[in-house]
Amino acid sequence: MLHNFRAVSLSYKKAPLDIRELIALDEGSCRQFLQTLKNFIQATDILVLSTCNRTEVYYTSDDDYSHEIVKLLGISKGISNISQYLDYFTIVNEHSDAVQHLFNVAMGLDAQVVGDMQISNQVKQAYQWSVDNEAAGPFLHRLLHTIFFTNKRVVQETSFRDGAASTSYAALELVESLTADITNPKVLVVGLGEIGADVCRHLSDSDFQNVKISNRTKAKAEILAEECGLEVVPFENLVEAMKEADVIISSVARDEPFFTKEMVSRLNVLTYKFFIDLSVPRSVEPQVEQIPGVLVYNIDTIQNKASEALQRRLDAVPQVKQIIKESIAGFEDWSKEMNVSPTIQKLKNALETIRQEEMARYMKKLTPEEAKHMDDVTKSMMQKIIKLPVLQLKAACKRGEAETLIDVLTDLFDLEKQSSEAHA
Repeated sequence: MLHNFRAVSLSYKKAPLDIRELIALDEGSCRQFLQTLKNFIQATDILVLSTCNRTEVYYTSDDDYSHEIVKLLGISKGISNISQYLDYFTIVNEHSDAVQHLFNVAMGLDAQVVGDMQISNQVKQAYQWSVDNEAAGPFLHRLLHTIFFTNKRVVQETSFRDGAASTSYAALELVESLTADITNPKVLVVGLGEIGADVCRHLSDSDFQNVKISNRTKAKAEILAEECGLEVVPFENLVEAMKEADVIISSVARDEPFFTKEMVSRLNVLTYKFFIDLSVPRSVEPQVEQIPGVLVYNIDTIQNKASEALQRRLDAVPQVKQIIKESIAGFEDWSKEMNVSPTIQKLKNALETIRQEEMARYMKKLTPEEAKHMDDVTKSMMQKIIKLPVLQLKAACKRGEAETLIDVLTDLFDLEKQSSEAHA
């Protein structure tokens, strides 16, 4: 094989959140790490993908650089003892397994939320960084474009990407439907647990322009606000922010409801105010909905919606796997043909050398018109002569028998000599 595609993966499957957070790379770090890898390992087709659920490096090399990559990752993150985290990494050194893994990741089959809609864009972004850093070769270009085409087929031919299959996605969709008739709706997120923080990230990626967040620990709110580009409301100013908000999303963790009927009644609701309660136990008192104009949606409503969408996605998984299988088969055919392309080029060069040598023997005796005619005729003959060996080579690729034919052609036309003379 000319292509030995490999992967080094740290994902939610083996690494807890605190480890993933420690090793995660932002855009600037990904770009810098790509350059570091180019400088320190003998590899091509380098792709660096980092999301909240995974940090992965894909590369093509005859050598296994997985330990070097992990060490360089530690240096990049300022982690002096990264070797203690080696067990959290998955090393994929089989070419076909690495290709399959990237397909599964890009389609969302390997996502924490099956069919994750964000992962496709994140892979595209990672590919763009690779292109910008001149770390992508013909193999990676072809592989990623095959993946993007496969993703289009998945979207068009299956229900794999339909609906919101996570609680945070479902909450975002609910906010969108509730505020469809409101111009520039105001959204307030209170409490920044894991789900609340995820909702904030989805809101920042959406069309909502007026999103504020509040948390009892202000430092935590400020960190998330900087990440997502949101405005922080001090906890002591919460009531005033609630009066302005059209939608209040609560992810407050406590044993008793935080938003009580008595508290919300003081907001003087004049039109509608929507409460979305993501907490367990509930942080919005059920009696709040008795206040005119106030509507409350709890976690069960949202999770039921997410569960229905997730089931539709799971039902579509066999279709997705079949589409991926077809795409990989086509990609492998191309990869195999890439393996014989150097031999085809050597054969063309060898025959062209013979043609040029024979042409040179007669050119002085010919008029310009005769010389052009001979050039055209011999080129046409060359194309016909080489057509059958090329077709046979490509057919042998699909049968997995190309190496034998390559050896025969190399010996028959002394292609190794031709190649070395060409580079002399």
